[in-house]
Amino acid sequence: MKISSMRKADRWLGVPVCFVLSIARLLGAVFGRGPRQLQRILFIKLAEQGSTVLAAGAIRRAVELVGAENVYFLVFQENRFILDVMELIPWENVYAIPSGSLFSTIGGAISAVRAMRRAKIDTAIDLEFFARSSAILCYLSGAGRRVGFHAFFGEASYRGDLMTHRLSFNGQLHASEVFRMMVDAATAPAEQLPTLDCLPMQDGVAPVFKASAQEVNEVKELLRQEAGGKISRLILLNPNCSDLLPLRSWPADRYVELAKRLLAARSDLHVVFTGGPAEAAATQKLAMSVASPRVISLAGKTTLRQLLVLYGLAEVIVTNDSGPAHFASMTPVDVVVLFGPEAPRLFAARTPRNHVLWAGIACSPCVNAFNDRQTACRNNVCMQRITVEQVVDEVKAACESRLARD
Repeated sequence: MKISSMRKADRWLGVPVCFVLSIARLLGAVFGRGPRQLQRILFIKLAEQGSTVLAAGAIRRAVELVGAENVYFLVFQENRFILDVMELIPWENVYAIPSGSLFSTIGGAISAVRAMRRAKIDTAIDLEFFARSSAILCYLSGAGRRVGFHAFFGEASYRGDLMTHRLSFNGQLHASEVFRMMVDAATAPAEQLPTLDCLPMQDGVAPVFKASAQEVNEVKELLRQEAGGKISRLILLNPNCSDLLPLRSWPADRYVELAKRLLAARSDLHVVFTGGPAEAAATQKLAMSVASPRVISLAGKTTLRQLLVLYGLAEVIVTNDSGPAHFASMTPVDVVVLFGPEAPRLFAARTPRNHVLWAGIACSPCVNAFNDRQTACRNNVCMQRITVEQVVDEVKAACESRLARD
């Protein structure tokens, strides 16, 4: 199902469902009992694998509280991969909902609700900022303790009154701090919230991806086959971003120019364009436009695990602000990330290997939790302001920092 269709469903179906369930919650508060002791914690983060990496600190804190075997996660099927790679919670504790169509999504959500109720989840933490679908699933999970953001004074989208532990969204905190704070809120008395008398915890360290020797050899062989020989030094370019926010894209022709500039600067360098299967044709066209035997495209030719292995073999990856920027933080590669419509101080990976370029023009960032991450902008000047020269300089600086570390 397309992102636009998901947003429409979240709005037109989500609003009335949230309203009805809010009434049910009020009746339940009159006749029901309070939440049970904190024993089983469920996280809900349906979309955006990159943000799931930023939630690693929150997951680790939950594991400290109740043990890994009692931590669960609800996610869309295509996004569960990153949870499996992170290896923080058991495989069987991840509930995955298909999102191919509206009917398959609803059917998968019903199955997930049944599974969550069988597991007797007592605490559900909604990591989506103001989505209605996740609030609905949080309520239907059966958890007596539900942590999530609430629009107290209409400052964000209506999502009913389904949370027991209601929080105000703080746009000054990094996403990793926000997610960790939500776990802390689950241990606090509901009546004292949204006041939370604790300092933000800066636990934004990503898990380390561990590739087997066989996986490394397989990717090296793939590189040799595609390049027609051995590759010594490698820089990756990821010109794509998800259709969640297309305005995050740097102009494609600048990736072509960037590749040419990098190849001219170093004769021992190979440039590899990356991307998913749906992006393979467009990415291959970009690679061919460089017109160099030292450029190849692996878009659509690797599994997601192989992509992470590839990151570990490269010196630097240049990418738009998207999932790969966060996946790469789990590997030794340096990452040059191009930000525009969103704020790097809130969403950039917290690692010294992360190098951010952001023009910082007056209208940027223009998407946030309070506007459902939508914008009226149709001309991403914030991305166009980032020049090829700036990116070349940042890549060189990243390579130099690697030499200093080594």
